[in-house]
Amino acid sequence: MRVLHVITGLGVGGAELQLRLLLRHLPADCDVVTLTDAGAVARGIVADGTHVTDLGMAGNRDVAVLPRLARIIRSGRYDAVHTHLYRACLYGRLAARAAGVRAVVATEHSLGDSQMEGRPLSAGVRALYLAGERLGRMTVAVSPAVGERLNRWGVPRRRIRVVPNGIDVDRFRYDPAARARTRRQLGLAQGTFVVGGVGRLTGGKRFDVLLHAAARLPTDVTVLLVGAGPEEPGLRALARRLGLAERVRFAGEAAHEDGPDRGAGAGGAPGLPALLSAMDALASPSPEEAFGLALVEGLACGLPALYASCPAVDDLPAEARGAPAAYCPSDPDSFAQALHDLRGTIPPRRSAPPAAAQHYSITRSADRLMRVYASVVPGPTPEVKPR
Repeated sequence: MRVLHVITGLGVGGAELQLRLLLRHLPADCDVVTLTDAGAVARGIVADGTHVTDLGMAGNRDVAVLPRLARIIRSGRYDAVHTHLYRACLYGRLAARAAGVRAVVATEHSLGDSQMEGRPLSAGVRALYLAGERLGRMTVAVSPAVGERLNRWGVPRRRIRVVPNGIDVDRFRYDPAARARTRRQLGLAQGTFVVGGVGRLTGGKRFDVLLHAAARLPTDVTVLLVGAGPEEPGLRALARRLGLAERVRFAGEAAHEDGPDRGAGAGGAPGLPALLSAMDALASPSPEEAFGLALVEGLACGLPALYASCPAVDDLPAEARGAPAAYCPSDPDSFAQALHDLRGTIPPRRSAPPAAAQHYSITRSADRLMRVYASVVPGPTPEVKPR
């Protein structure tokens, strides 16, 4: 089966990293088109052996990319087109229709009740989304919660399939050697209690709540933020105002990239698995998450976690409910109290990855996605290649 993935951009972000991981496990012949920003994740995808084309789109209204994208789809003789993120879903569906491909799947990675991809929703955004959705065959929701939101918007249930995000569970297993090495690199004393936050540094993630909470905690508590984004300068300024300049570490987005070994990132900097091993707890103050991938990765590392919103945990089956994750309202006092309680109860050793992490194995997600492809591609299911 030949599948073309179309995504808005390939800088570091949850949807972008999820696409790279899926490409490693999908038993299909895949290519990728990014409308813009062929950044760090694009380089990783190419290194993995998948071709990436950057259309260099100048802005949301650069309609000149439509005929170019349609030509790529037509010449590639793809069985299906799979779009990711709002702009790519709109342009990708239009281009696929122009190229004569009707088997179009779109994944909705980041739909909240009041925002999409970190931006406030409006009547115009919703109307345009629904108009584009009708040009495809199926919309994939990354959680049942997102599926329900899509249906409330007006997407028929028969056109919605839930395929949860997935993780490479083995990659995120706790590594005591990586913990010691990473703490040395970050200049963290042995007894420091490290609270992590992982994700794009945007307003919707509410990492400001975590900083305000840390200011209410003893001085041996340090916050480690993994990610980059437009809110980073404001968060650095807030840390200084709260007297936390020495108690907050910004690891940056490079930590998400794979390096030559499991624990290292680009340029030898600590990778995300190593940074999770260095933490003692994970906090997600965002009140609107479409899935909660970072929290699942933390669970795979055996971390206790606090969250204000995490469909990935809320949607778990009964047999996987033993995850060491707990709901916490998104306000500084609540997070400060919960972290204070955790600080006194953290076991000296990490537990094995809970059933919650195994439930979201990337191999399961890839298998479910292949079944979605088979349901929309007309005729006999095209042969797939082994991975």
